[in-house]
Amino acid sequence: MTHQPAYLTGALAPVPDEIDATALAVTGELPAALTGRYFRNGPNPKPGDDPGHWFAGAGMIHGVRLRDGRAEWYRNRWVRTRAFTEDARHVDEHGTVDRTAVPANTHVIRHAGTIFALVENGFPYQMTPELDTVGSCDFGGRLTTAMTAHPKEDPATGELHFFGYGFTAPYLTYHRLSAAGELVESRPIDVPGPTMVHDFAVTENHVIWLDLPVVFDMDLVGQGMPYRWDDSYGARLGVMDRAGRVTWFDVDPCYVFHTGNAWEDPAGRIVLDAVRYSPEAFTGIWTRIAGAADPVTRTGGAVLHRWILDPASGAVKEEQLDDRTVEFPTLDDRRLGRAGRYLYTVGRSELVKYDTVTGAAHVRELGARPGEAVFVPAPGARGEDEGWLLSIVTHQDAAELLVLDAGGLDTVASVHLPRRVPAGFHGSWLPDPAG
Repeated sequence: MTHQPAYLTGALAPVPDEIDATALAVTGELPAALTGRYFRNGPNPKPGDDPGHWFAGAGMIHGVRLRDGRAEWYRNRWVRTRAFTEDARHVDEHGTVDRTAVPANTHVIRHAGTIFALVENGFPYQMTPELDTVGSCDFGGRLTTAMTAHPKEDPATGELHFFGYGFTAPYLTYHRLSAAGELVESRPIDVPGPTMVHDFAVTENHVIWLDLPVVFDMDLVGQGMPYRWDDSYGARLGVMDRAGRVTWFDVDPCYVFHTGNAWEDPAGRIVLDAVRYSPEAFTGIWTRIAGAADPVTRTGGAVLHRWILDPASGAVKEEQLDDRTVEFPTLDDRRLGRAGRYLYTVGRSELVKYDTVTGAAHVRELGARPGEAVFVPAPGARGEDEGWLLSIVTHQDAAELLVLDAGGLDTVASVHLPRRVPAGFHGSWLPDPAG
């Protein structure tokens, strides 16, 4: 029997086809205010394909349509990129990069009324509300780099901040979309080499860069993800103001896949909360992600961490906030870049809600690995945690869209999905337009 890598088995095993189901069964009572679509993206190679790495599998979006207390439909669709439909290569034998030949497997967002499937090594792909693929987008030819899978939409201005990174100079480029969806700014950021920059953070007046020691290695091309830990690179965080000036702060060596939130405190310092991997923790998870073992049920070492950066003095303070293993931090996006109280994270078989003011952690055990928990505010909400959390939870051969009260983490409703949903990455709640 041929040995299969871990990313093709167990909780990560891909489903073989696309299906549609209507009038889904619901346990409990869905809030009528949850009227919209929940979309979640993740790798799902075509039957018989081995992409060589978990992160390289073809993107598949799972969608659930909720309306007026009913779960109207479930459907899953591959994102039909050029890599999927034509087996196009991302980098050809001459080193030419095709930014449309990507898996588009990491996130799905909506900005300026347009839905995008995202992956960090290429262009976004536009999708319809029914999950049909429209095509790649380079914003009228203005985008000439890749686009991160973790853009940040400012809740006050509606602008979308994002970046692209690559293995040739400029290694990092900042971009900004207007609230109307026009690419209005692109700015190279000076970093010493080609590092893997998965995420970043924003505050009301700053962008926070993560320049960390996981670097591109040409010798690893063709062996999954060609990145490795490099002790000699160093680790630093950058605070960029609106004029593009970056102040860099050296920090203890680490890696960050996902930030939680960042804000400016009354003293003008930058506070950043994120999930931090020590060098040993990163090396362990990177080996598992590549296929040596299941990275979903055997994660370890990633903990909630805080950095406080003072641009005036150049001082930096960092501290571990908890010792629980967590990932996928989320928040009420209306607090993005502003001081907030709550972060929602995922553990091995539980959701962990952090009160970042008191340091308290509220744990809800689920008995199975939950997916990222997306916060949806209740209409007219006054409290920061007044709303719901949406998470896809897979139990062996079954899956549910779980709706939890974000205040106490109690179950409000469960939408029973018609099939198992492989463990994946990120998703969004897309409410129906008002009116």
